[in-house]
Amino acid sequence: MANFNKVSVTAGARTELHDLLSLTGAEISVNHLPAGAGVPFVHSHRENEEIYAVLSGKGAAVVDGERVELSAGDWVRISPAAKRQFSAAEDSAICYLCIQVRQNSLVGYTKDDAVIEGA
Repeated sequence: MANFNKVSVTAGARTELHDLLSLTGAEISVNHLPAGAGVPFVHSHRENEEIYAVLSGKGAAVVDGERVELSAGDWVRISPAAKRQFSAAEDSAICYLCIQVRQNSLVGYTKDDAVIEGA
């Protein structure tokens, strides 16, 4: 497994994949909040944008004071300076991914970066 890592994520409150997968360009976490629970702090970042993907359930994010309703299938990108906080709905747990990357760091897309074998 010199060129890849594989892990299995259980239903823990938060699993950070940085060390588990030896990530070098992103931080990814899998987050589970039970119904009625919320992240106990508001935060922002200096340089990193965050992309959130709701995998199951429903809840909300408050971003710069604006409430954004969330449900399975939703994706949200939040700029570094925005203040954010997440919570599950009163009647539903929520499971979401958080992908954190340095803002403006993408220099190429898959089609520009891919090397087609045998071509």
